[in-house]
Amino acid sequence: MDTTDIDFEVEIKSTGKLIEVKKDESILAALRAAGMEVESSCEAGTCGTCMTRYLDGEPEHQDFVLGTDEQAEYIMLCVSRCKTPRLVLDL
Repeated sequence: MDTTDIDFEVEIKSTGKLIEVKKDESILAALRAAGMEVESSCEAGTCGTCMTRYLDGEPEHQDFVLGTDEQAEYIMLCVSRCKTPRLVLDL
């Protein structure tokens, strides 16, 4: 499934806040636009700075850092997308 042409939402587990991620923006950009401070560096999926645990949903990993075992728990906010309508982040 190509998830680059669909919108989805992320849920911030600690607050329950829902943030829409448009098809033309990254999760990182959507979080920042919603006023959240999130660390990042390369914003290309190569450094690992924005690695974040997810709790629910099915991410589409587009990074170059995470191994298969890590992909079961983490995503890179700068490049990952979501195959399901909602992705719950451990933030």
